[in-house]
Amino acid sequence: MKSFPKILLLFFIIFSVFESNAQTRNQRPAIKLENQKTRILFIVDCSYSMYGKWQSDSKIKITQSILSNVIDSLNGKANVDLALRAFGHTQNYTLQDCNDTKLEIPFSSNNNDIIKDKLKGLVPKGSSPIAKSFMAAKTDFPECRNCRNIVILITDGIDDCGDDPCSISQTIQNQGIIKPFIIGIGMGNKDYFKCVGNYFEVNNEIEFTKKINDIVNQAIYGSTCQVDLFDSYKSLSVTNVPMIFYETKSKQPKYSFIHTMNSKGLSDTLEIDPLINYDIEIQTLPKVKVENVNIKAGSHTIIPIQASQGTLVLKYKGKAQSSKPIEVLIKKKGERETINSQDINSSERYLVGKYDLEVLTQPRLFLENIEIVQNSTTQIEIPSTGNLQISKPSDSYSTLFVNEEDNWKFVTNLSPKQLQTIPLLPGKYQVVFRPRQSSLTKDTKVIEFKIESSETTIISFETKNK
Repeated sequence: MKSFPKILLLFFIIFSVFESNAQTRNQRPAIKLENQKTRILFIVDCSYSMYGKWQSDSKIKITQSILSNVIDSLNGKANVDLALRAFGHTQNYTLQDCNDTKLEIPFSSNNNDIIKDKLKGLVPKGSSPIAKSFMAAKTDFPECRNCRNIVILITDGIDDCGDDPCSISQTIQNQGIIKPFIIGIGMGNKDYFKCVGNYFEVNNEIEFTKKINDIVNQAIYGSTCQVDLFDSYKSLSVTNVPMIFYETKSKQPKYSFIHTMNSKGLSDTLEIDPLINYDIEIQTLPKVKVENVNIKAGSHTIIPIQASQGTLVLKYKGKAQSSKPIEVLIKKKGERETINSQDINSSERYLVGKYDLEVLTQPRLFLENIEIVQNSTTQIEIPSTGNLQISKPSDSYSTLFVNEEDNWKFVTNLSPKQLQTIPLLPGKYQVVFRPRQSSLTKDTKVIEFKIESSETTIISFETKNK
């Protein structure tokens, strides 16, 4: 009769695992992260306190049993490698050895039985160098260009060596290890571990079994999400724009997509890794960025983003004189950064707002406070250039000015070429010229002229031979 509670407890554990797996299957499809290896490092607390009684046995015995079952379930899984690190198991507690952490079984394929055998032989003895174990975990993962690196720590306490596991956890996350998972046996350490990783307290063996199976399933399978791009009227009218997903911690790009609407008129479903928080850049003009987006594992996540757009059309006023397209630099109103270079006689979509335009003509043309309105077209007409054809001696100084509000404004110094054709905006101009060999200022010559759209103006400087 004394064995009955253990039998009943075993039944509840088996039922819980079955129920947990069934719920996971019902909540989401098993999305495999194709062509990417998942590497899971288990870190097991073997400090002296793990000898303590908890539920049906000691904490270490329960941990060994539950973790062995998990490792069994992963046997033969494609693209999944496991490793085992332990701490507090080689030196007695009285020695307070804060370097007592060791990679017992390194990563390799099909090493499940070896890990189980080593796990079975672990004996709690010493301290809890949790921070140093995280730091050492950096080198436990061999270099790999297409791997997901996951740490699962099982412990019944906190670091007792005076180190800061929070800062060390941030360091390893920045180097590409996914935010650690921590299973805390017992209660009371949530505030301590919340800065370290994804912390879960378990109060009994059933919770322990369910939680570690949930974590492992999240590690192996992906999840789904959709990005809804709303306009000003809360309508899903924005699509066909690139999206880049960056890992929040490492800032490394993880996924690139072009937004698509499916046959039902909804944003298409994306399959991505749920263990990472993302910074998402919507590559509109200018781009929209949302930071630290959490994808809910086991469910479908909808990510709403405001991205209202309108259209800017640039065209010539009159017939274009130059066959080479003239670029227009587009900037947000009052800002110096160029967000796009758009050719005249083209259209482009921009976020709703006000913009400043810099037309790369000679002289430059600046258009300010151009407003882009939701689902509307703003059309800007750029005056067509005319041509200045100038002939002059090559051995000369010559400068071009434009008349703006009765002031002569510098445009450019002319090249040494004898014959030169320059496209110019319509307006009044002058060229100031002096032969290079002359030492007399009075030899300066000035010609004023007018440029009209699509017309060619010819001027010539002649010098007398001495």
